[in-house]
Amino acid sequence: MKNFRKFCVEKWGKVEEILYLCPQFIIKEVRMRFFGNIEAKTDAKGRVFLPAVFRKELMTAGEEVLVMRKDIHQTCLTLYPESVWNEQLDALNARLNRWNATHRQVLRQYMTDVELLTLDGNGRLLLPRRYLQMAGIGQAVLFKGLGDTIEMWSPDEENKARMTPDVFAKTIEELMADETAGE
Repeated sequence: MKNFRKFCVEKWGKVEEILYLCPQFIIKEVRMRFFGNIEAKTDAKGRVFLPAVFRKELMTAGEEVLVMRKDIHQTCLTLYPESVWNEQLDALNARLNRWNATHRQVLRQYMTDVELLTLDGNGRLLLPRRYLQMAGIGQAVLFKGLGDTIEMWSPDEENKARMTPDVFAKTIEELMADETAGE
């Protein structure tokens, strides 16, 4: 396995796909990387086209279902590919005590404020009105790629949530200070 990885890195450089070799078959896990800001519009029925670059990432990874929930910290909606949602849910479950009433309430609230979404044949998502209202999204929608998730914002709300350039620069500097200390 190590020799195969070394071969891949030598031949192709940085490998974004992780390959696992098994005696009978190869399992291929593809890492999704969503990034960028893309503007879109909802129609009268609450449908919106998922940006093509995000659809391509999902198709490449074999993801067909998205899990949508209101973000915990911000006034936006977060779209999780199903596999990412399941990983995060497993991580949360691992930290919770099922016999603790507060933990059960956290899990209940986290899991019940979600919607399962699939793209229609035209690449659109049907967004329930209550979610659009929770996020303050009208006709204009701003999609933001955030690594393995996608956020959906009202442009007005997104502007309010941004850090000032000075605060952003200082925060990045502090976060990366330990990483770059040895360089």
